[in-house]
Amino acid sequence: MKTKLTSRIVATTLVTALAGIGLTLPAAGATGQAAKPTHDKTHSKSLQADVDAILKTGTVGVLAQSTGPRGSRYAAAGVADKATGAAARSGDRFRIASASKTFVATVVLQLVGEGRLSLDDTVEHWLPGVVSGNGNDGSRITVRQLLQHTSGLFNYTADLPALASVDDYQAGRYTTWTPEQLVGIATGHAPDFEPGAKWAYSNTNYILAGMIIQKVTGHSWEQQVTKRIIRPLGLRDTSAPTTDPRIPGRHLHGYSDFGKTGPTIDTTAFNPSAAGAAGAMIGTTADLTRFYQALLGGKLLRPAQLAEMKTTVRAADLDPVWPGARYGLGLLQVPLTCGGSYYSHAGDFPGYTTRNGVSPDGRRVVVLHATGDGASDLSTEQAQNDLIDGELCA
Repeated sequence: MKTKLTSRIVATTLVTALAGIGLTLPAAGATGQAAKPTHDKTHSKSLQADVDAILKTGTVGVLAQSTGPRGSRYAAAGVADKATGAAARSGDRFRIASASKTFVATVVLQLVGEGRLSLDDTVEHWLPGVVSGNGNDGSRITVRQLLQHTSGLFNYTADLPALASVDDYQAGRYTTWTPEQLVGIATGHAPDFEPGAKWAYSNTNYILAGMIIQKVTGHSWEQQVTKRIIRPLGLRDTSAPTTDPRIPGRHLHGYSDFGKTGPTIDTTAFNPSAAGAAGAMIGTTADLTRFYQALLGGKLLRPAQLAEMKTTVRAADLDPVWPGARYGLGLLQVPLTCGGSYYSHAGDFPGYTTRNGVSPDGRRVVVLHATGDGASDLSTEQAQNDLIDGELCA
């Protein structure tokens, strides 16, 4: 979704997420139990210092997990709940927002690998009449363009009232939305460009991807993500909720003033149907780590489909935060200062920010989450990038 990042960065509030370094967990899917962390005091101090630096930019709580061949390390700072003063702790759940997109893209690509649909199928083929009017034409948009953000469709979250201000959020936070209604917001606008002409982030693309999953399988995207990814990988603290506004169990509270449109409020409770397949999921740093290891390690997709996911186009709109960024099918590719690049998908929701970085082979993963709005300039983003880049280049 787009809210605070629209003004702070460019175009992304249910957008991207990253993670990174330490111990290789057991083969994804082979066991539902998380590996026990090992601790290197020197490196733990370094990770803690980077987490503290993020907190000092104006965030409320920060969690980080760095995983690689030598083990997993954790750091936390700030509070999980301003009302009680409870400290942020490793294992706290949070809204992963647009990091959900990588899960959804993975399911679509699994269906491609099973021969049940093609990346070259049109939206109209699967969803007749859904994308039409005001110059929108589903017969000219492919499944690949949805996953790649090259469809040209208007981003519905840019016209979703509940994300506009503190008062609007308070009024609309418990509203239930259908995917058809969300797509209808987008098709009420003319497309931003011709399909395939350029790249531009649009949450509408993934709402449609979720609808296609349901059309192909007869089951919702939430059910398919749960059946195909969450359960096999033993992601016990990850969920794909439909309308429940709560975050179950121990969790981080989110806080935002929506661009200074009112007082800072607790944004934790929210009906996730407004985010849908574009960003409704909840998770933890450990579960996201396990997911990225399995995905980039080739445990979830066949080689041909993983190669498709990692085939990228230039995403220049993201340069202010990630210079040289490229986007594949539900994956962002970002250059490293030490050479090479990492994969990621950020996630932003009012009061919640997920960042991550994964080595191309999935052996190194850094997952970072922060609550609160952070700095009005790019200093929070820079501190987050420094942590991820530093861990992956170590």
